[in-house]
Amino acid sequence: MAFILRRLVLSIPILLLVSIMVFSLIHLIPGDPVTVILGLEATPEAEQALRRELGLDRPLVIQYLAWLGNVLQGDLGRSLVDRSPVVDEIFRRLPVTIELALGSFFVALLIAVPTGLLSATRRGSVVDYGSTMLALGGMSLPSFWLAMMFIIVFAVKLQWLPASGYVPFSEDPRANLTAMLMPMVATGIRESAVLMRMLRSSMLEVLHSDYVRTAHGKGLTEWVVITRHALRNALVPVVTSSGLLLAGLLGGLAITETIFTIPGFGRLIVEAIFERDFVMVQGAILVSALLVVLVNLVVDILLALIDPRIKAGKGA
Repeated sequence: MAFILRRLVLSIPILLLVSIMVFSLIHLIPGDPVTVILGLEATPEAEQALRRELGLDRPLVIQYLAWLGNVLQGDLGRSLVDRSPVVDEIFRRLPVTIELALGSFFVALLIAVPTGLLSATRRGSVVDYGSTMLALGGMSLPSFWLAMMFIIVFAVKLQWLPASGYVPFSEDPRANLTAMLMPMVATGIRESAVLMRMLRSSMLEVLHSDYVRTAHGKGLTEWVVITRHALRNALVPVVTSSGLLLAGLLGGLAITETIFTIPGFGRLIVEAIFERDFVMVQGAILVSALLVVLVNLVVDILLALIDPRIKAGKGA
C-alpha cells in the first residue's frame, strides 16, 4: 500500500505541470475562438459579450486558476461549438477508444508472445530469422496503410467485414466485433513487432543467466525452465514497454478512428483542434494525461509483483 501511495503522490505534480502546459499552449495557438464561434461578420459588441461570458477578458493566470478549480470539482467546462459539457462528451467517446486500444493490445500480445519466445529459444534458426523479418516488416508498415489495405481486401473485395462504422457492444455484440476487428488487427500488428523484439532480446539475456543453467542442470524440461524461471524475469522490460504502448494507444488512435469512422477519443481531440474548441482540447488532453498516469501506476504495481526488488527500491 505504501508503494502505491508513493506513486500516487508523485503523479500529482505531473498532472499539475501537464495542466499548466496544456492551458498555456492552447492560448498561444494563433486564432480567436470567439471569431470561430460567431464568424467574421460578428459585431464588436457581440464579440465582447461572448468574450466576457467565456471569461476570456480576464488575465491568463486568473483564467487558469478558475479552470483548475472547476477541474478539481469534476467540471471541465462546456464546448465552445455546441455548448455541451466536456465531461459528457469525453465519457461518451472514451469507452470506444478503450475498447479499440485493449483489443489492439490483445492482438499484439497474441502475436508477440509466442513469436518472441520461439525466436529466443530457437536462436539462429529459420523460425528466428522469419520472426525477425516479420517484426521488422511490422515496424516498417504504418498502421494507416495496413488499415486501408484491410478495407480494400476484406471489405471491398471479399466483403467479409464492414469498411467503417461502429456499433456499441451493448446493442449488438456480433456487429461490434465485426466492425472493430479490422481496426484492432491493423493497429495490433505494428505494436506486436515492438513487443516481440523486446521479448526476444530480454529472453536471450535471461536464458544465459546462471540460475537458468542451474535449472537445466537439475534436469528440468525446457518448458518448465522457460515458464517458471526465465519468463518471469524477462517480462520486466516487456511489461514496461507494454505500459507505454497501451498509454500511447489510449491517446494516439486518431488516425485509425478517422479511417474507420469510429467515434473515439482520439478523433474527438482532432475535431476539437480543427474547430478551435480549446475548452474541449484542454479537457481531453488532461484526461489523456490522467490515463497515462493510471497506466503507469498499474505497470509499477505489476513490476513490483513480478520483481519484489523494485518494490523495495533495489530493482532497475
